[in-house]
Amino acid sequence: MLKSLAVQIKAVREGGVEVAIVVGGGNIFRGLAAASSGMDRAQADFIGMLATVMNSLALQETLERQGVFTRVMSAIEMHTVAEPYIRRRAIRHLEKGRVVIFAAGTGNPYFTTDTTAALRALEIHAECIMKATRVDGVYDSDPRRIRTP
Repeated sequence: MLKSLAVQIKAVREGGVEVAIVVGGGNIFRGLAAASSGMDRAQADFIGMLATVMNSLALQETLERQGVFTRVMSAIEMHTVAEPYIRRRAIRHLEKGRVVIFAAGTGNPYFTTDTTAALRALEIHAECIMKATRVDGVYDSDPRRIRTP
């Protein structure tokens, strides 16, 4: 899956499009699910943020094997594996043709990676946001639950 994604991102980048990616971590850990089982919500969200870092590093490795220059920028400081998120530095990486991978969400609990995607897009002056998840949109509550009036 990562290789397929990397090949597609490379093609978009080669087309002259600046690419920034917000990576989720739900395949490893879901903070909200852990919180619903009794774990402290903030703690669960921080674990979820760390899962996004793991996925970001895996994507970076796969992209670089395809010859795509990348930078992982983390909202949680971890200098040995990622740069700290600094808005102007992210913009500069994009201007230099690098794919920027945003990890660790916003760095704050209670915010989803969808929120992070919207926030980072605004901060870097993105022209569009694309969502690549199993969910068909952005919701204010669980789309699988039926609401009663």
